Amino acid sequence: MVRFKGKLYLLPAPIEENGLASIPAEAIRIMHSLDHFIVERARTSRRYISSTKPPKKIEGLIIEEMPEDVANTKLMEAQMQPLLDGKDMGILSEAGMPALADPGSKYVAIAHRLGIRVVPLAGPSSIMMALIASGLEGQRFAFHGYLSAKKEDLANEIRDLARRADRDDATQIWIETPYRNKQVMEAVEKYLEPKRMFCIAAGIGNWDGFVITRQINAWRRSGWPEIHKIPTVFLLK
Repeated sequence: MVRFKGKLYLLPAPIEENGLASIPAEAIRIMHSLDHFIVERARTSRRYISSTKPPKKIEGLIIEEMPEDVANTKLMEAQMQPLLDGKDMGILSEAGMPALADPGSKYVAIAHRLGIRVVPLAGPSSIMMALIASGLEGQRFAFHGYLSAKKEDLANEIRDLARRADRDDATQIWIETPYRNKQVMEAVEKYLEPKRMFCIAAGIGNWDGFVITRQINAWRRSGWPEIHKIPTVFLLK
């Protein structure tokens, strides 16, 4: 008997508090059809799923957390066994789109290797929203995840991003742990040339969030924003 494999759905999650309205109805409908989930954090994922008023009892869902060791492919493959048994599964990130700057990408890679169909569902992404609102080059861009926490390495990496922006005529994008935002802005002011374009996209999705693009010398004149502990996307060109 031929056994059909299940589908792996990449489910969006809100990027802000009380952001359920940003999730498309189709994504919620598919979420409600699933019994098996792989998530970053079980507690917050249960709370999110519950907020969508699922037709099934939350206690009856099988929700497994991603391992801290993302190199543990054996455990990941074991978690994906329901897919091989013909059951659909969903992946949930803590916020935004799974597999984008997110460990969910490891599961997607395994799914392709196992011949499992991957179905992405539309939803909010602070990275993409920052890019389209920045006014910077939107045809060519590169995302670099997190830069170094060490000041000397951070300086070298930021200078390298500026060189890449010029060489490739491409917007360079990265994110940072919120409590290091000030360190990033200090390095940008110190190591980038005055006419370099730099965008700060802070708290995207929140009522007080903003996206501002200016030359470095204009940022110096206006003063840098207070974004300590606020999730931020940085872009330069």
